Amino acid sequence: MTTAGLIGENTFPAMDRGAWARVADVEAPSVGVSDGPWTVVQRVDDPDPARANKQARDDVANGATGLSLVFEGAPNAFGYGLPARQDALAAALAGIDFDRVHLRIDVHPSSRASADWLAALIASRRADPSRISLSFGIDPAAIFAGTGRLRMSVEALQASLPQSMAHFFAIGVPGVLLEADGRVFHNAGASAAQELGIMVASAVSHLRLFEEARQALVYAVPHIGFALAAEQDQVETTAKVLALRKLWTEVQRRSLLVPTRVKIHAETSYRMLAGNGGEVNRIRTAFAAAAAGAAGADSVSVLPDTVARGLGGALPRRQALEAHLVAVHETGAERVRSAGRPSVELGDIVDMLCEAAWSEFRRIEAEGGALRSIAAGRVQARIAEARTELAAQYGSGTRRLASGGRGSRDAASELIDAPRQSPADDGVISCERLDPVRVEEIL
Repeated sequence: MTTAGLIGENTFPAMDRGAWARVADVEAPSVGVSDGPWTVVQRVDDPDPARANKQARDDVANGATGLSLVFEGAPNAFGYGLPARQDALAAALAGIDFDRVHLRIDVHPSSRASADWLAALIASRRADPSRISLSFGIDPAAIFAGTGRLRMSVEALQASLPQSMAHFFAIGVPGVLLEADGRVFHNAGASAAQELGIMVASAVSHLRLFEEARQALVYAVPHIGFALAAEQDQVETTAKVLALRKLWTEVQRRSLLVPTRVKIHAETSYRMLAGNGGEVNRIRTAFAAAAAGAAGADSVSVLPDTVARGLGGALPRRQALEAHLVAVHETGAERVRSAGRPSVELGDIVDMLCEAAWSEFRRIEAEGGALRSIAAGRVQARIAEARTELAAQYGSGTRRLASGGRGSRDAASELIDAPRQSPADDGVISCERLDPVRVEEIL
């Protein structure tokens, strides 16, 4: 059922754990992928563009080196987000120096339009594209699963995306164009292997789109990136980042490409957060950020501890940034990132995770690819099973949550009075929507 061509039905054979042990990552044998810290990304998700701009400028002034534009309707907006308009984007980024700050657009239903908006804004500022770090979050699978809707049929989408890619190449847009986003699936209860498997399946579908647009894959690969969720379980988070690099290395080799390093964005897990916020959430996010950064994530975003209750104001945003900066500069994660080597035990965990994720990827391929598997509800059914298993693990004590997560003494003062937005109900086709569910809610 897969598309014929260079990346055809027999490109990705089954691989057991022993085979994965022989796969060398692009950066192997060292864990390190960079001589400096990862990009510290703060979300720009306030529905008021002027207020969002003030927050963004404060964040950059206080140590943030990246901004993630989260528009309304985004699967990872958690009910808020900037208005999906060109003027809102321009207002939110007023006074931001594009040469000094990494910019990413979080995946959302109008991703392709917002990429044009950002490209036009960059041109109007007469900024040098070669000096700007950008990521445009275009991932139809994450949009479909996270919103339950697509604005055109799978066939029409697959036919139109190659033209869009050719358009972006023609106007010289730098950075990541297509992203494989696993956060929607993680926050709905997916296992680490399922999250990785769906990301690999999405990324392979992106490669096929470049093939159909008659773009050489060697030039296309640098424009594909990944976004994943980072949890307080440092071993699993570290293994997940390392496994993703190994999986993508193998995909490139099987596609007759010389493997190159891929861009990975990590955001702290929504599902791990306690509903009352407070200190326990800040501890969890600091551990998660340190683990993702040490393992080699290029950029990391920390969710405010109040996100499960509402839109965070100045205090929770500042606390999230401070927790992140401690993870970058005080935990030793940067030294591990630059010079560390995985232990034998961690290497075994990575290979086990690769084996399970590759099996999930091949299962999705056999079901016709990510979009068709989601349309049929097969991915959702497996995630429901994983969510049940996750609850059983906590119930049996295999996994444990710290008790006594104390919330803020004045929670109301930490939140902005902004109503949650309802998911959009427009679209040509629909599927079972994957909503974020916190672990506390399934126990």
